[in-house]
Amino acid sequence: MYTQGFLTGALSAAAVYAIYTVLVEGSLSGIKQSSNHDAEFHKNDIASGEDILKYGVPNRGPALRYYRNHILAYDQSKRTPVWVAEHLTKEKLHGNADRRKSKFRPDPAVPSMFSSGNGDYLGSGWSRGHMAPAGDNKYDQEAMDDTFYLTNIVPQDMENNAGFWNRFEMFCRDLTKQFTDVRVISGPLALPNLEEDGKKYVKYEVIGDSMVPVPTHLFKVILTENAETDQHSQFLGAFIVPNVPISSEHKLQKFQVPLEDLERVAGVTFFDKLDKGQVQDLCSSDRCQLIPQKHFEMHFIGRRMENAKTVEELENIWNEMKNKKSKPTKDIKNLYEERKEELMPDRMRAELK
Repeated sequence: MYTQGFLTGALSAAAVYAIYTVLVEGSLSGIKQSSNHDAEFHKNDIASGEDILKYGVPNRGPALRYYRNHILAYDQSKRTPVWVAEHLTKEKLHGNADRRKSKFRPDPAVPSMFSSGNGDYLGSGWSRGHMAPAGDNKYDQEAMDDTFYLTNIVPQDMENNAGFWNRFEMFCRDLTKQFTDVRVISGPLALPNLEEDGKKYVKYEVIGDSMVPVPTHLFKVILTENAETDQHSQFLGAFIVPNVPISSEHKLQKFQVPLEDLERVAGVTFFDKLDKGQVQDLCSSDRCQLIPQKHFEMHFIGRRMENAKTVEELENIWNEMKNKKSKPTKDIKNLYEERKEELMPDRMRAELK
């Protein structure tokens, strides 16, 4: 939060001034090199522009919003991000940050008239889907808290969020085991659908009083590299995932698309400073393997155990797992014992001893 307030005011003013400087000073510089006729035209053009914008440049807010471990472009009209960028490393994925201490809330740097609220999502049937995941910020509690600002959130199908998309996020984190640097850009899309009349329509639900649009699809662009090797070790993949329930049988490769196709529908270019001719396909050599469903289920059970508030709730989770005949891993067993010790009242602990 420490940078948002500064950027909202400072960047807005700076951006307007920078635009004005480029337009006016750049044009005046060109005038010196042009003919008298062109010079007269440019002078008149600038004068006209100054008059048109006499009372200010229409402002859509800061071009970029900076947080501790992610950067985003925010669409004030939709109350959702256009894209959210992260840089993942091994170091950032380990630490004591706890998502239970984080709360969803509007970014105070965004004017309330351009922000969604928790009430928009309540009872909507849609989850609050992180674009920069909380789990990418275990190294710092404040960085994790930043991901709960609603500027980083889109309405997401609940099963998709808890299932396939969650596995996709885990896949991105697992890439840090192979690469020193993993850069991820995620965001929402509203794509057309061909109807029975043969025409294409863009249709989506809006939720809450803020009328937050529900995206039809979500995207991720992933760029990996190893700092100790040359640029030829770079791998890139672009993916478009429908915002609907997706069964565990689906492979990630099913949703891979050419980067240019994603850029075309998103209206955004990605990694424009990258020599894409030297980059390899991320999904080559079986790199795009999601975590096996069984391991994912254990991960989800672990999350539930971590969030349990009573011994009874913890026991219900443990018994539910046993009834499904799921074999707990060593880590799950240890977590169960640790949480049981934490949640057990002192009186019960004394009686057992």
